[in-house]
Amino acid sequence: MRQIVLDTETTGLEPSEGHNIIEIGCVEMFNRRVTGKTYHQYIKPERDVDEEAVQVHGITNDFLEDKPKFSEIMDEFIEFVRGAELIIHNAAFDIGFLDTELERNNYPERMENFCLITDSLKMARKKHPGQKNNLDALCSRYGIINSHRELHGALLDSEILADVYLALTGGQTNLSLNADSDDGNDGGSSIRRLTGADDLPIVELMDEDLQAHTAFLEMLDKKSGGECVWNKKAESPES
Repeated sequence: MRQIVLDTETTGLEPSEGHNIIEIGCVEMFNRRVTGKTYHQYIKPERDVDEEAVQVHGITNDFLEDKPKFSEIMDEFIEFVRGAELIIHNAAFDIGFLDTELERNNYPERMENFCLITDSLKMARKKHPGQKNNLDALCSRYGIINSHRELHGALLDSEILADVYLALTGGQTNLSLNADSDDGNDGGSSIRRLTGADDLPIVELMDEDLQAHTAFLEMLDKKSGGECVWNKKAESPES
């Protein structure tokens, strides 16, 4: 399924109090790869941005003065996300604002009618119970660089969340036997987005490499009393 990592910035915290979306950022993924296709739009709200919100994302009323209203970008946005799985950190917040905007502009559908919604915050809390699971904490946990994130931004946060989601759902990516590593990573996990992976060379093993590998498996099998699972797999007629 086509996946889209999505984030929004808003004038405040509660759409029920008349707060609006002022920025949408989307990053497309296909087959667990970032495609490079994005959607990014600043939006002129129907009210002033709360000062507390400006402190978080740095987006001011003056900056938004010449930006389009949600009604002007609604169809383009829906066309970009329709049919995709949306990956959102704390999805209830962003979906609540998006549904309010759709309702305010008399759109007949809601986000869940044309997208599958996945909350990466719920996934992180299930995988790391009792720990901090905000975006910064997850970046630290998985070794993802986010030092350029001085303020919140919808597109920037979506790009970072894409890496976090791949680490969160892809298992261990860097072997470490120390679960409490000094760098703060859980189990030493680390992820780095690769470019040009399709062009990586294929290295064939030499006969001596295979012989050395077989000898190593036999040694493991002997030390484990015949319980070396890799050796069993190698001897299996189905392998």
